[in-house]
Amino acid sequence: MKTNFRGKNLISLEKWTKQEIEAVLSASYDLKKRYAGRQITEYLKHRTLFMMFFEQSARTRNSMEAAMTQLGGHAHDLTPDKMQLSHGESPKDTAKVLSRMGEGIAIRNCFYGIGNDYLNEIAGHADVPVISMQDDVYHPLQAIADLMTIAEHYGKNLRGLKVAVTWAYATGHAKPLSVPQSQMLLFPRFGIDVTVAHPVEFPLQKDIIEKAKKNAAEAEADLTFVNDMDEGMRGADIVIPKNWGGFGSFENYEDSEQQKRQMKEQLEKHKDWICNKKRFDLAKNDAKVMHALPADRGKEVTDEVLDSERSIIYDEAENRLHTAKAILALLMGGD
Repeated sequence: MKTNFRGKNLISLEKWTKQEIEAVLSASYDLKKRYAGRQITEYLKHRTLFMMFFEQSARTRNSMEAAMTQLGGHAHDLTPDKMQLSHGESPKDTAKVLSRMGEGIAIRNCFYGIGNDYLNEIAGHADVPVISMQDDVYHPLQAIADLMTIAEHYGKNLRGLKVAVTWAYATGHAKPLSVPQSQMLLFPRFGIDVTVAHPVEFPLQKDIIEKAKKNAAEAEADLTFVNDMDEGMRGADIVIPKNWGGFGSFENYEDSEQQKRQMKEQLEKHKDWICNKKRFDLAKNDAKVMHALPADRGKEVTDEVLDSERSIIYDEAENRLHTAKAILALLMGGD
């Protein structure tokens, strides 16, 4: 296992070269094969990862903890109420203390306008690698697992593949922008043509869109934005229907009751943004459907589509484990 990654942070894949990302994918394929053969891979024996969760998590929490266990280490499952964060401990003190007790810090903080800044502040004071388990801007762990899943089904040469990343209606909560933003940033770097479809009231962040356009131009891939779900899905090889909140529609998001009410009103205008069979049939005949999960079934996407033979959502979820193991082993490994 290569150890030249040791000490590197993963807050966004934007700061990682394509070669580094390819090395992670290579390690992920290898670890997945070893896992299938029930081989012992204790590359992080007796090492500790501190996982700080500011909100709920299923796939990320379990993939990261299982990854550390299978690598021979241990992951602490921490929430603000289990630490002194709820009493106002500073990011600097948290970073310094945890750096002296373990070999890595992973954080999920998706509060809009807060999460990414918090991760970067921790990283500025930490003496061990800091990993984003999702913030308000980026979700690198999901994006790399998605890329692995796509490569497994379509081969490593992905140039010209069309992926539709489309907003969809949901009622659970205003979901972060980080998943679609990370997908549109990463996929074009590997030659994938991406179409992002969303209602006018649910844009992604302007600065992230500019970064994604630059990535696409440098890789000579297409990045297109449309405000029609049918248009976005037409002719796609892969469809990713997912809700995200309307945070990007505000010049200054303040998390106020007025803004929440406005987002709710805008949301209810677009109940028809659902990936059903009729709409999915606009994609190619052999198109696949992906979703980061949890899916708001019957609102974002129908059971008929999500449970069809063309769904690869569970491959996608499983690959969260293998990519997590690769990233942890590379960042926290070495003597």
